[in-house]
Amino acid sequence: MSQAVTVVDVVVREDALPQSTRDYTRDTMTLGWEDRVQTHGRRQTDGGIACGLALPRGTVLRAGDCFVLAQERVVVAVVEQAQPVFVIEPATPPEWALYAYHIGNRHQPLMVTETAIVCPDVPGVEQLLRQQHIPHVRAMQAFTPATAATPHQH
Repeated sequence: MSQAVTVVDVVVREDALPQSTRDYTRDTMTLGWEDRVQTHGRRQTDGGIACGLALPRGTVLRAGDCFVLAQERVVVAVVEQAQPVFVIEPATPPEWALYAYHIGNRHQPLMVTETAIVCPDVPGVEQLLRQQHIPHVRAMQAFTPATAATPHQH
């Protein structure tokens, strides 16, 4: 017989937590980017508490997002897991456009920062970067795609 788990359907920013949660225990949930865009499913906190997610479609979890597990009297903060990525630092506006185009045209997620385009280090991406002569370096950092992936067909 499976044990009932709390189902989370609301995300609260840490700075907007209700006053009633002030005395709750704190826990974290460290998630990679793919897990942070999945809005439904069973999860476990870093402290071992099981819960279910039933969040609105399109939700992207970010650092500073929290779940309130009222029955357990626990606030769970999302931690963005550092993952292998490629970091591309375009020097000119045309390079920004061209590099983002090539990555997006291959249906790869990307993150745009003030100084770089970041994409996950997954099979096939390094080959793309080399074929298109896109200068890049490998790094370990949190990755949050610019938008949640939406499927489409050609």
